[in-house]
Amino acid sequence: MELIEVKTKREQQEFITMAVDLYRHEQNWIRPLDKDVDAVFDSSINKTFKFGKCTRWLLRKDNKTIGRIAAFINDKTKNKDNDQPTGGTGFFECIDDQSAANMLFDTAKAWLEAEGMEAMDGPINFGDRDKWWGLLVDGYDIEPNYQCNYHFPYYRELFENYGFEVYFKQFTFIRNTFDPFHPRIMQKSDVLNKDPDYSFEHLKLKDLAKYTEDFRQVYNVAWANHDGVAEMSKEQSRAIMKQMKPIIDEKIIWFAYYKGEPVAFYLNLPEVNQIFKYVNGKLDWLGKLKFVWHKWRKSNKKMLGLVFGVAPAHQGKGLDGALVMATAQMVQKDYKRYPILEMNWIGDFNRKMILVVKQVGGEVGKTHHTYRYLFDRNKPFERMPIK
Repeated sequence: MELIEVKTKREQQEFITMAVDLYRHEQNWIRPLDKDVDAVFDSSINKTFKFGKCTRWLLRKDNKTIGRIAAFINDKTKNKDNDQPTGGTGFFECIDDQSAANMLFDTAKAWLEAEGMEAMDGPINFGDRDKWWGLLVDGYDIEPNYQCNYHFPYYRELFENYGFEVYFKQFTFIRNTFDPFHPRIMQKSDVLNKDPDYSFEHLKLKDLAKYTEDFRQVYNVAWANHDGVAEMSKEQSRAIMKQMKPIIDEKIIWFAYYKGEPVAFYLNLPEVNQIFKYVNGKLDWLGKLKFVWHKWRKSNKKMLGLVFGVAPAHQGKGLDGALVMATAQMVQKDYKRYPILEMNWIGDFNRKMILVVKQVGGEVGKTHHTYRYLFDRNKPFERMPIK
């Protein structure tokens, strides 16, 4: 077996096509957009390069590519709430061969050690963790959502046999949009709606700059205190909204305000993989025509609950329920566009959020594991703390 660090255009393309070949007969896999994978490793696009570095490799055997892996360091998160400087590995793909997987993991580990790291998390992203994060361990019969990982069942053994341990789990809840809500969440909504200082509104594209800043403000107080989550800059929030703008449905993104100040958001998007699955990874002229065609035909019937955040000062007051019910008024009665709702990336460490999601309803349809591997094999392993 031969390892090659990805440097040339041809090798960059091979990094993508090896996954296409590997999943060729996997019915539920949806090919990611080539440009989305390339963007992670492009310093002119991925702003994480300003405070981090990454590299990637291909593994070949008998002139055939049988695996790939990337390794990265994020200076903003490597020491945040960690007992040791921790890097990451991701974009792992491999044939069902433990020796091949070990060679890939060893390579990532050696590079990270040389950079002063003492542990690695994986599979994770070089950037925001709402993308390409976690190993799929349950829900192989369900198509992956946009920029979410899909894996073969044998990957779990490859990771765990190497020595990776579960640092935390991520759940995807799935529900029928039109099903009734738990009485508790309706009760919480009724109580809070009696307070005139709270108000609710959905995003309006004509005022996107305002809502972008509202989103950033709430995110930084609601999420940046979690382990491994860095504060979001204005530049990052603008980049996120710019990327989402072509697919935003303003009626399914909601904000809560207290005396006019943003205190919570509930961000849903049309699940665009339900359209992108028709373009085979290419957003060339033909792919764009297919995208417009299926968007016009409303082929997508799935709404993705992307992220939910409540400022700590307003938690425990029923705001979560009130915000959900404000959204429900729209999607269940006024705008019946999406019969299926999936809620991604609910960490098992976030008990409050799990409680909210269970009250919203639905069942766990997919589970991803974020693993951690300590380079000092004698050091006691500790899971992410439950909050």
